[in-house]
Amino acid sequence: MSPDDTSAAPAVARVNGVPLHAPGEALTPEELRQRACTELLRQSAQRARLLDAADAPTADGVISDAAAGAIEALLEQCLAVPEPSDDACLRHYTAHESRYRTGERVRVRHILFAVTPGVDVVALRKKAETVYLDVRCHAADDTDGFARAAAEVSNCPSGAEGGDLGWLRADDCAPEFARELFGHVEVGVLSRLVHSRFGLHVVEVLEREPGTQQPFAAVRGAVALSLRQQTYVTALRQYLRVLAGQARLEGVDLEAADTPLVQ
Repeated sequence: MSPDDTSAAPAVARVNGVPLHAPGEALTPEELRQRACTELLRQSAQRARLLDAADAPTADGVISDAAAGAIEALLEQCLAVPEPSDDACLRHYTAHESRYRTGERVRVRHILFAVTPGVDVVALRKKAETVYLDVRCHAADDTDGFARAAAEVSNCPSGAEGGDLGWLRADDCAPEFARELFGHVEVGVLSRLVHSRFGLHVVEVLEREPGTQQPFAAVRGAVALSLRQQTYVTALRQYLRVLAGQARLEGVDLEAADTPLVQ
């Protein structure tokens, strides 16, 4: 390769000198952050003597079973997640009653911009935002515009049907997708791009069936679980921020993540 070659492979991202991928391998920012968070925790488990110092990292992001168990033990030791009180549960239920319905359904269509290995995420997001603004701004006077855009650019097979996904219940969707659809009252093109494990979605809610509201006593356990999960994510994010501040990071930006990407 000549010194003037501008197509050189990107530098390898590292955590305390440990590579997160093989030379020349292109990962999305989300994948890099996920691997960096996992590597931070793996190294922390070694320092805490929960994992043998001989446990070797790999360049494919797959950790050993021993490392996975050690990370689980580490987080159990380091993250305090108290049981939410009845008052806290009741406040959460009152503020989010619409989440605790049974039988809620939505009729939806979408345009998917899939995040695949090697894709330019910045360019993909710009494309998604352009399509989103176009269909949202012209939704009232061009009812077929959404279907045309889905047929032309969606990476989902539903594009052939104008993006139509039919009637969905929460269990029919990935959790992160369901959170954006259910427990809300919006109808029409949603006022935001929806992020999921599959990519970016422009979403239009065509109809809603609200379902039946469940009394607090019947869903108290689900409310408590939701609060524990929120507390756990907050504690994990703070712990990872501390580890990142003590580490030498190269080629990865953990501050860009809204939540810790740890599998």
